[in-house]
This record gives sequence, structure tokens and C-alpha cells, in this order.
Amino acid sequence: MRLTVNGEDRSFETPLSVEQLLVRIGMDGRRVAVERNREVVPKSRYGQTALGEGDQIEIVHFIGGGAPSRDIGGGAPSRDIGGGAPDAADIPADDGWTVAGRRFTSRLIIGTGKYKDYETNRLALEASGAEIITVAVRRVNLDDPKKPMLTDFIDPKKYTFLPNTAGCFNAEDALRTLRLAREAGGWDLVKLEILGDPKTLYPRMIETLEATQVLVREGFQVMVYCNDDPIMAKRLEEAGACAIMPLGGPIGSGLGIQNPVNIRLIVEQAKVPVLVDAGVGTASDATVGMELGCDGILMNTAIAEAKDPVMMARAMRLAVESGRLAYLAGRMAKKFYADPSSPLAGLI
Repeated sequence: MRLTVNGEDRSFETPLSVEQLLVRIGMDGRRVAVERNREVVPKSRYGQTALGEGDQIEIVHFIGGGAPSRDIGGGAPSRDIGGGAPDAADIPADDGWTVAGRRFTSRLIIGTGKYKDYETNRLALEASGAEIITVAVRRVNLDDPKKPMLTDFIDPKKYTFLPNTAGCFNAEDALRTLRLAREAGGWDLVKLEILGDPKTLYPRMIETLEATQVLVREGFQVMVYCNDDPIMAKRLEEAGACAIMPLGGPIGSGLGIQNPVNIRLIVEQAKVPVLVDAGVGTASDATVGMELGCDGILMNTAIAEAKDPVMMARAMRLAVESGRLAYLAGRMAKKFYADPSSPLAGLI
């Protein structure tokens, strides 16, 4: 029997079920998701789902999000990040935030792409204090099924995995990806992004809105990457998005927040969390986003491509906390003229 498995033509003896196929290629069915002829196969049906001549099979798992072309492996030596965890004692104890009914303390979300290896990713995650990480869904390596996976280094029971649709340029691919992600890990909290073109990676907003509506109907809790348009942000919220994630700048650019006015408008009108997603390059960018009143910041490249990713992760943690404190404190009003700090009356 001929099957196409992850784009490769392969021959197998019959009869053959999904479960038997996974055994023959050396895959642990608990750690992957399977699609047969573009339909997700529930894990509970692996043993009962018979395969037939010409079936097209996709077997996927979670990888570091956003860097499918990079060969990420394990094994980098551990090192002491130094300095210990930052002191957040000044932040009110009840100053967490909630998305889709889930409560979090850290307002920093980090990605898992572009790191040189999974061990560096793990160390940076620990230094950042983040509780949520984005992950991508990609085909498993059929030639090396025992190759280290992201979950070997980062425990999905300790952190909230946020499957995203990085690399999807149309709604169909995005929907397939998230349906497989739910089957692979059982998560319904997801991040939707549908990209418009490879050069800018700006979101394709009409398809994003339509896909959000579909996913909400299917029971997903959808955090949505979008442009910084307050009108479209409101429409996404009305469509059922559980969080709005306007870009600060182009993905991976490090340019910082380019349109703080629109970000503030989105924050002021939203009844769901607003998180800056994309464009952060350094700690001050993260602080600016928090000072605008955002509920959190999502970043990947700013940490992963820093000369010292672990140190930068700690800097981002402090920056987010600092920006949050500044927002809660309430900044002084801006003035057009000088205002002396000391009274002028009584001068000698």
C-alpha cells in the first residue's frame, strides 16, 4: 500500500491503522497529531482508523515557533544566569491579568523560535518569568523520530503553550494548523495570525476576521495578531476574540512601537486584554508598551537574537514590570514650558 506521509511517498504492508503506522515509523502517538486526507484523526481513534491506498497523512508536533527552517536541537550546556530573579515586591499582589478565564502573573509572553538550541530557549524562559510561550506546529522528522522535541526541554504542564499559526498566509492553512494543535496537545487557547506577504509579514485582516469567527464557533479561545487599526481591533473583539494583539512594528524588525497613538486607542476601547505583538527590539520598547496601558507584551526575536538571550530575557522581565508600575503610578502631565522643582518665593 502506498501512502504519502508528510509529503513523502512510502510503501507499507496492509492492513494498517494510524496507530500501527506511528509504531512502524517510531513515533510516540501521545506527542503528535495526525491528519488523514485533511481531516484530523482523534487520538482515541488511532487504533480504529484504517489507512487505505493513496491516503495522505500529515504527522505534526510542536516546535519552536516562527523558525521552521532552523535546525534546533538540544544539548547546549547549562549556565548560571546570575543575579537571581528580579524583585517584583512593589507590584500589587493582585495585579495579575486574565485571558479566556485563566489567570496569569507575568505580563510577558515569549516565543520559542530562532534560538540556537532548546536549552538556551529553556534558560531564557526561566529568566523571563513568562508563564505563556508561543509554539508552532510543524511536520515531524520521519528520518529521525527520536530527535529532541521542544517538550523534552519545556514542560507543557508547567507553562501554558500557546499554539500559533506562524507562517500561514491564508485562512485554510491557519484553521488546519490550529485544529491539529488542539488534537496534539488538547489546548483551545490559541494565537491566530494570517500573514499578508513574506516581506512585511503584516496581517491579512479580512481573512483574520473570518477565521476568528470560525474558530470561536468551534470552541477555540482566540488571541489575534492584528494591525494597529482601532476599528478592526474592535471588530475582532466583537467576533469573539479573547485578546487583541496589535503589532508594534513589523515582525522581527526590532523597530519598537511605531504608532503609540493607535495602540492607546485600542487599549482604551477594549474590554478584553490587549498585548503588543511584534516589533519589540529592546527593553525600552517593552516599557513603552506597558506604559500605554497594554496588558502584556509578546516577543521572540528581541530575546532569541540578542547576543546574550538569557540576560536579555531578564532585562525584558524587568522592563515589563517597570512599565506596568509606571502606568499604575500615573505619569506627570506633559507641559510646554519649564516648571521649577523648587519654589521661587523666598529666594535670597
